[in-house]
Amino acid sequence: MSTTEPAPAGGASATTDGGPTYLSHKQIMVVLGGLMAGMFLAALDQSIVGTALPQIVSEFNSLDKLSWVVTAYLLTSTASTPLWGKISDLYGRRPLFIAAIVTFLAGSVLSALAQNIEMLIGFRAVQGLGAGGLMSLAFATIGDVIPPRERGKYMGYFGAVFGLSSVAGPLLGGVLTDGPGWRWIFWINLPIGLVALGIVAAVLKLPHVKRSHKIDYLGAAVVTGAVTSLLLAVSWSGPENGWDNATTIALLAAAVALAVAFVFVELKVAEPIIPMDLFKGRIFSGYAGYAFLLGFAMFGALIFLPLYLQAVKDMSPTRSGLALLPMIVGIFSASIPSGQLMSKTGRYKIYPIVSAVLVGGAMVLLSTLSMSTPYWHLAIYMFVMGAGLGLSMQITVTAAQNSVPRQHMGSATSTMTFFRSMGGAIGTAVYGAVLTSRLKDHLTDIVPHATQQMVDGLAKAANSVEALHALKEPMKGWALHGLVDAMGDVFLVSLPFLAIALIIAVITPEQRLAGRDDAPKGDGDESLESSAAAAMH
Repeated sequence: MSTTEPAPAGGASATTDGGPTYLSHKQIMVVLGGLMAGMFLAALDQSIVGTALPQIVSEFNSLDKLSWVVTAYLLTSTASTPLWGKISDLYGRRPLFIAAIVTFLAGSVLSALAQNIEMLIGFRAVQGLGAGGLMSLAFATIGDVIPPRERGKYMGYFGAVFGLSSVAGPLLGGVLTDGPGWRWIFWINLPIGLVALGIVAAVLKLPHVKRSHKIDYLGAAVVTGAVTSLLLAVSWSGPENGWDNATTIALLAAAVALAVAFVFVELKVAEPIIPMDLFKGRIFSGYAGYAFLLGFAMFGALIFLPLYLQAVKDMSPTRSGLALLPMIVGIFSASIPSGQLMSKTGRYKIYPIVSAVLVGGAMVLLSTLSMSTPYWHLAIYMFVMGAGLGLSMQITVTAAQNSVPRQHMGSATSTMTFFRSMGGAIGTAVYGAVLTSRLKDHLTDIVPHATQQMVDGLAKAANSVEALHALKEPMKGWALHGLVDAMGDVFLVSLPFLAIALIIAVITPEQRLAGRDDAPKGDGDESLESSAAAAMH
């Protein structure tokens, strides 16, 4: 038997019959500040570290372990995301969100104090563990306190925060790396995190339905093993040992086997961290696949554009961060108006469709970049990319939340975040492998036959902006030309995945967004089957 805690004084106004509790606009804006600060922490850390990596490598003399500074963060944040969502469904959002912030800040402090690359990798894993909770719990909390019909106008701000962090990360990372040093990219998290912690602790006091519960530890262990095996294959063994290497094949086979085992585990346990019934609804399953594919495509542009600006256009880290501003303008100009329109009309299907078209068009435009491309051309391409991302970043989450029963809100939201993070992690690894292989091919075509023995050395130099700029002519020109051509191939690789995302967006049905007056009654125990049936119409 479940009991409901009374709403706090001055808190949200609840629907009758134990229905969902929604906040007023004034209360939402206060809560939103804390949630956005927490989300900004996690999103910023995905992009700010890249600018500082050359300096970190120089200090620790550990180029061979460089990728693990990024991979360790992606690994723990992706694998922990479903668990955060499920536990928050059982114990409430507020204590789990506070725990996620504290975990992230602890990892930040430890990373700033790291004395060698192994310590930094381990502490980045702690950071990622907290980040997995920050992203998914912020969206789940929004699902708790705002009716689906009104959610779009607020989710647009979340899209803008994600875009801001994507551009502010390289810029802030460049300023701090050029100034006080790379350790400050971790110290900067403390004031932001403490503000978020204070707001959440003070105002995020929501009623919570208490239920008997069992934590799915087996499911958590199996999904962590599957994600770990997959990321080890695509981020480490494949690029270093070859894709036909026994270790790579074994890791990929383990990832597949564990993923299948995870499905069977989730079908059997009483409290699964990712309820398989969620995927019976065409809306949820469709947008989960869409989130994976868009995450796959998106991270390619976010990672390689700063490389192009610094290596080819010879910009400093700080200037390259500023040069990315057209992308954030595009995100702002699309995410906020589309959210407002979605709230006004209750319709959302068109936005993911247009998003896939715009992002695909931007990738085609970016594939034409050359050493002589004017910056204003690139600015237009980035604006189109940003507008495409802004149209779908959070709208798909709102649509997925609207299609599932209320008691699965945390699991559904964290699962959507999980799929997007997985897409980004795999996309980053795949793009890196494509860049490395295509770079050598292009250099072989560019370098004169008499000096073919230089190809390996030039390819190695392309791994570092400083090494590239230290080359003498004509070697420098050859290396930069090969790098630009290889980056063009990387952008084109995303097109088949975006085409599939477009098809998914077209065939996924639309379900009218619920408002305050037609919120579900009861404590959220309505069947998934009825929700899935509604999604078919």
